[in-house]
Amino acid sequence: MNFPPRPAVHGPTFIRLLARLTDDTLPQGGPAPAERLSQWLDWTRAVVLSKALDAKPVEVEHGTQVLDRDDAAVCAKARTTLLAAISGAPELAVPQPQAAGSSDDAEALPPAPVEFAPFRQRHLALQRSMLIATGRLRGDLRERLAQRSPEMARLAELDAVMEGALSPREHALLGAVPALLEAHFERLRTGAGASAADPSADWLDGFRRDMQSVLIAELDVRFQPVEGLLAALRTH
Repeated sequence: MNFPPRPAVHGPTFIRLLARLTDDTLPQGGPAPAERLSQWLDWTRAVVLSKALDAKPVEVEHGTQVLDRDDAAVCAKARTTLLAAISGAPELAVPQPQAAGSSDDAEALPPAPVEFAPFRQRHLALQRSMLIATGRLRGDLRERLAQRSPEMARLAELDAVMEGALSPREHALLGAVPALLEAHFERLRTGAGASAADPSADWLDGFRRDMQSVLIAELDVRFQPVEGLLAALRTH
C-alpha cells in the first residue's frame, strides 16, 4: 500500500529536523508570530513589557568605563566549546570494531541491551550547558549594550524582559525534545529486530547522527538572541 508523502515542513532547521524524526504530521501555517506571542505572555508579563516599551531611555552615566574586548570572539569561543561537547559526547561516538584477538570469554558474552537512558542523560546535560552558557553571554552583552547609549540601554532592558517572559515557554518546549528522540529511538530499535542489541548496528549509528544534528540545531536556536545582541553592539 502506498502512503501519500508527508507535506514539507517549512521553518528553522531545528523544527524541520524534529518533524522528520516524528510520525505525526505537524500543522502547516498557524497563528501569526504576534498572535502566538500574545498567547505565551500572561497579563503580568505583558504589563512589564508594555512599561519597558513606553519608558523613556535612561541617560548613560558619563565616565562609565567600557571593557575593551572582542565580544564576537567571546561568543564564538563559547559556541565552539559547546559544539565540541556535542561532537565529543561518548554516547554519540560510533563504536570501533572489536579487535581480532579478543578473548573467548568476551566473545561468549552477549551484547548488553541498548537503552535510551544514557542518551537522555547526555542530552539533558548538554541542554543545561547550552542554557548556562547562552544565559551568561546574553547577560554580559546586555551590560555592554547598556553602557553604549540610552537607546541601547533600552534595548538591553527589553531583551531582559523578553527573556524572563519567554523562558518558561522555551524550557517547556525544549524540555520535550528528549521524549521525541526516545520515540524515534524506539521506532528504529523495533525496526532493527535481531540487531537491536548490537551497539554497532546501523540503526544505532543513524540515531546517533540524528541526535547530534538535533543538538546542533538546538544550539543554533539558543544562540539567536545572543547573535541579535551582538548585531546591536556592532552598530554602535
